[in-house]
Amino acid sequence: MNDIHYSMIITWDDEDKIFVVKVPELDGCMSHGRTYEEALKNGKDAMEGWIEVAKSLGWTLPEPITTAA
Repeated sequence: MNDIHYSMIITWDDEDKIFVVKVPELDGCMSHGRTYEEALKNGKDAMEGWIEVAKSLGWTLPEPITTAA
């Protein structure tokens, strides 16, 4: 997993008082946390789980979004 770099979008949900994490490249990969740090950790865990399942099902992993410098 260390050689794959996917984007994480972290936003604040004022209604539930949590940080919500979405990984745009990985369909349906989401998580949340009560703190930013917790959300970041949970987001990484969600990505790893998503990738593990995708590989076990023989899916081709999506290309990470990259930006030109």
